[in-house]
Amino acid sequence: MKIELKDNKIFLNSGTFKEEIHPFWLRERVDGPEFLDQGTQQRLFDPSSMSCEIAVDKAKISDGFIEINFNDGVNSKIDLNKLAYEFSNKDTVIKSINKIKWDSTLKNVKNFDFKDNFFESKEMHDLLVSFYEYGFVIIKNVPTKDNFIVKFANSIGSVRRTNFGEYFNVKSKSNPNDLAYTTLHLSPHTDNPYRNPVPCIQLLHCIENEVSGGLSTLVDGYTVTERLKIENPEYYNILSQIKIKFKFIDKNVVLEDWSELIHLDEEKNFKQVRFSPRLDYVPILEKNKLDLYYKARKNLSDLYNSEKNRIEFKLMPKDLMMMDNYRVLHGRTKFDPKEGKRFLQGCYIDFDSTEGKLRHLKRKFNVNG
Repeated sequence: MKIELKDNKIFLNSGTFKEEIHPFWLRERVDGPEFLDQGTQQRLFDPSSMSCEIAVDKAKISDGFIEINFNDGVNSKIDLNKLAYEFSNKDTVIKSINKIKWDSTLKNVKNFDFKDNFFESKEMHDLLVSFYEYGFVIIKNVPTKDNFIVKFANSIGSVRRTNFGEYFNVKSKSNPNDLAYTTLHLSPHTDNPYRNPVPCIQLLHCIENEVSGGLSTLVDGYTVTERLKIENPEYYNILSQIKIKFKFIDKNVVLEDWSELIHLDEEKNFKQVRFSPRLDYVPILEKNKLDLYYKARKNLSDLYNSEKNRIEFKLMPKDLMMMDNYRVLHGRTKFDPKEGKRFLQGCYIDFDSTEGKLRHLKRKFNVNG
């Protein structure tokens, strides 16, 4: 990208096209202290109330800046690097992090160690990058007293409170309102598919784990669905087109939402998986279409439950796992409560928490990309 000047007009030259930059677009971006609050980086003027007849009287480029005199009397120097960042019209912080596909062969994913000033450290930056690459991270030696999981979550962003509370205790109990609070095997699933919106990130903190069973299991929904797209596009297409109902019933609330099992973005790329077969209801469709849908869902379920796609491990006390609930399915193996205690605490945060924290840490440590 290159900025060029001609006859008091400013052009963007990409090498393949050359186009004039609208003067008003540039006028909106003046950032001197009289125009932009230096603390909040919020404008001190309202561009929506200005005359649209903005023009450039004079401009020159020097030392990485473009100096512009506008016809409304405003003179400003604008950093060319800032302009170049905006020209991409893309999120270069989050979307530039490539997802790394993984299956049961995944070994030696880096664990991170909790320490003082952890949330403002370069290690936290690296942790968040790893989270976006793999869809999960594990942090060791996280304090377990006084529901520390809430402080941990709020140090990244803000806890997403649900009807389960600000946080929830995962342990076996009588008359549970969810199978998570039993000793049963839990097959791979995503949490809360019946919510609108679905909680983006789940944190699970191991407080006690004295049993030999109860292993944590993870499956990369991104890897599985991308493989399905190649190996059986007919199944992939119907699972990414048909919305089904997810429903949860509790004493004081009934939650429902509709979604595809494989949800794509506006460019038809992977965005989210929802999978919780004890909670879903397929709508009435033509019999032939339902035949195809049920076969496709069975195939997807088989892939999610295949040992080839699953990793298993035991969370130890003070281990905290952070999972992308839009990408990674989680579960656990059955355990015997007679062996001892198994006690985890969980809570949710949303993507603006991790995205905002990562942007801040990139700025703080001057990390490119």
